[in-house]
This record gives sequence, C-alpha cells and structure tokens, in this order.
Amino acid sequence: MSEPLHILRPSAPRRVLGLVVQVLLGLLLLYIAMAFPPAELIWRVVLLGLGIAALVLAQSGWRGSSIGIVLDEDGLRQEDGRPIAPLDNIASVDRALFSFKPSNGFLVRLREPTGRAWVPGMWWRIGRRVGIGGVTGGAETKIVADALSFMVAERDARAG
Repeated sequence: MSEPLHILRPSAPRRVLGLVVQVLLGLLLLYIAMAFPPAELIWRVVLLGLGIAALVLAQSGWRGSSIGIVLDEDGLRQEDGRPIAPLDNIASVDRALFSFKPSNGFLVRLREPTGRAWVPGMWWRIGRRVGIGGVTGGAETKIVADALSFMVAERDARAG
C-alpha cells in the first residue's frame, strides 16, 4: 500500500446522530408491534422484522463508520486495506447536485464493475457506481473528490 494522500473519517456528531436515529426507529417499530399489535399476524411479523433490521443496521453502521476511507496513489480503500475503487478502474468522479450519491458525498463511476459492497454510512458499491459519503463531513469529502478528480484527469492525460 502506498502513502495516504488523504484520510476521510466520519464526523463524530453525524455518526452518533445516525446511530441514535436508527436505534430509535428500531425500538419504535418493536414497540408498535408489541404494544399495538396489528390484527393480522403477518403485519406483526413485518413490524418485528423491520425493527430488528433497523437495530442490526444501526450496529453495522456504527462499526463500519469507525474505519476511515483512504485516498492514495492506487485509488480509494478502507484504512484496513479493503479496496473500494482502484484508480485504474475509475472512469469519472461526480459531485453534481442532482446525482444519486450519499449525503455530503460524491459518486465514482467505474470502467468495470467490481461487485456489490456496502458499509452503512460510509460508502456503497453497486455495479459501476461507488457512492462515498454519508456521515462524513462535507468539506473533507469535497477535498477527496477534487483530489480524486485531479488524479483521474492526470492519469487520462498521460494515457493520451
């Protein structure tokens, strides 16, 4: 692994707020399922399932947002070494207002799909699209997006 150019870490208040909102949603759904059970059993099961899923996602988001995203010469990866988007596979970086991207984040378009992956609150990858952001700070994310755009443009200029 090469030397990090920038490390994108989550904002502590956003991280806590995300956890609190998801836990409250899960607890509220479980409470409704138990205190005011629907007449049909299927709807009680749906409420219980959604409540448990919200609590599992809260825990997964909390754990996943503890690991930063590293921008280095090779592209984007997690601090633990898990690759997100290799530089040689990045076609473009999009920070447009109306693009489908995470909050305070940006979208990376890949040349070739690399499989689905998701770290709640930090990044996701579906097909040829990678969304970076969520609980990260807007200013920090903008710096990483601009640096990555510059790196892609520089790579394309060298390639001709």
